[in-house]
Amino acid sequence: MQVTHNSAVLSFVTAAVLGILLLGCEPNNESITVSHPEDPTLCSFKTDVCAKTVADVEIQLSLNPWQAPSEKPLTMFVTTSKPVTNLKVKLQGRDMFMGVIPVKLAQTDKTHYQGEFVYGSCSSGYMVWSAVVSFTIDGKELFTTFDFLADNPG
Repeated sequence: MQVTHNSAVLSFVTAAVLGILLLGCEPNNESITVSHPEDPTLCSFKTDVCAKTVADVEIQLSLNPWQAPSEKPLTMFVTTSKPVTNLKVKLQGRDMFMGVIPVKLAQTDKTHYQGEFVYGSCSSGYMVWSAVVSFTIDGKELFTTFDFLADNPG
């Protein structure tokens, strides 16, 4: 009789513990929204191109789609105010290491370039990428960076 009683108690305790654990696994219907203050230093592709000037060369950068969604193909457009050589773009995380992603650019005319890329998502929900644009003019290699928010809600 002792064995049956112990089995019944063990079964009851196991069922009770599993019940408590399962209650803890119910989905939480409350949505948690973490807001980040708007950063005016980030490029806003929704309204316009982002522009920087280096050594009298204006570099304009834009993305399509402008929201810059993670894990989806994006097209980058780069325009220079005058012809340059060896124009390159690489993407890297501004605040955390996410690897270095080269953007393979095709030159469409003397001052226009475009290329496609995909980057991964960040678990924090707030990921700022830096597009590092380098080029050569008058024998000097120069660069600038364009910071933008991935998965921009607008």
